[in-house]
Amino acid sequence: MMKNPYLLLTPGPLSTTDSVREAMMRDWCTWDDEYNELVQKVRHRLVTLATKNPKQYTAILMQGSGTFSVEATIGTVLPKSNGKLLIATNGVYGNRIAQICDYLGIKTVIAEANEQEPIALDTMEQLLQSHQDITHVMMVHCETTTGILNPLEEACQLAKQYNKITIVDAMSSFGGIPLDVSELQIDFLISSSNKCIQGVPGFGFVIAKQDELAKCKGHARSLSLDLYDQHETMEKYNGKWRFTSPTHVVRAFYQALVELEAEGGIQARYERYQQNQKLLVQGMKKLGFQALIKEEYQSPIITSFLYPEEAFSFAAFYQLLKDQGFVIYPGKVSRVATFRIGNIGDVHIHDIQRLLTVINNTQAKGAVVR
Repeated sequence: MMKNPYLLLTPGPLSTTDSVREAMMRDWCTWDDEYNELVQKVRHRLVTLATKNPKQYTAILMQGSGTFSVEATIGTVLPKSNGKLLIATNGVYGNRIAQICDYLGIKTVIAEANEQEPIALDTMEQLLQSHQDITHVMMVHCETTTGILNPLEEACQLAKQYNKITIVDAMSSFGGIPLDVSELQIDFLISSSNKCIQGVPGFGFVIAKQDELAKCKGHARSLSLDLYDQHETMEKYNGKWRFTSPTHVVRAFYQALVELEAEGGIQARYERYQQNQKLLVQGMKKLGFQALIKEEYQSPIITSFLYPEEAFSFAAFYQLLKDQGFVIYPGKVSRVATFRIGNIGDVHIHDIQRLLTVINNTQAKGAVVR
């Protein structure tokens, strides 16, 4: 296979292994029993990764990017007549949930926090008390706008204290940060094939509590994004998707799941990501780059860095790094100038060390800010 010209230091799509990419070199028929059995294996592995109580949960795969699965979940889980969603947001992806609800005509209450601070639990509780008609609570676990990690356990406990259905956007955290959906009382958790499992883009998935999903028949606002019907079809026809599935992507994802297990599971991957992130922040600090988020709130997924000075040109910096084999992300924070560097994917300590060397050499040439 052709060698990749650069390493993706992004929150997904991300750099995958040669063996994951090679898994896509075979064609599959969506009606074939062998392929559908592969889908069932993927679903089973996802549930066992998500909880020690797998009988309570099921996994539904949905075509498209992660946002498709977010919209499918919101549009299927919220009742048409009396559903009302409390959205806790401190970034672009929390705000996107609100935008989806606006498109779908779903009533919302917004608990908004500063982009540089975690979700405020006291604000959530005030809204739960003052809006007793709220039926569901949703938050983003790792907000990749900044790289901040929100208080998932505490937020879910709070929601259940008020008897609400919990929905978690774990797009950038599932597979890379240990969690148990049963212990956390999560009813619906959403993620994507091209994040911490380290597959390629093409589908998202939802880990759903079976008894809550069973209540969602007839709720969907979309034919193609009907999460309930997608699950029913997969159950009835042994892994068959309702509409054409991304067969090559599914096969690559299965390979990625095998490689996650071989690495030592989610805990081992979490530790690798943490090591990457800590070395990155320490090295960047020595080079004059300050991390945006306080260490105690920082996830191991992606880190936002402040521009070192007004003359800094991200476009020039980006191109210089790309020329040396690295691709990073622009910032999304609304109030300050930042850029972002991811630690997930097939990225290891020696890759971070090489990146820091390149940045140091770039600075020595005076090229970073001109």
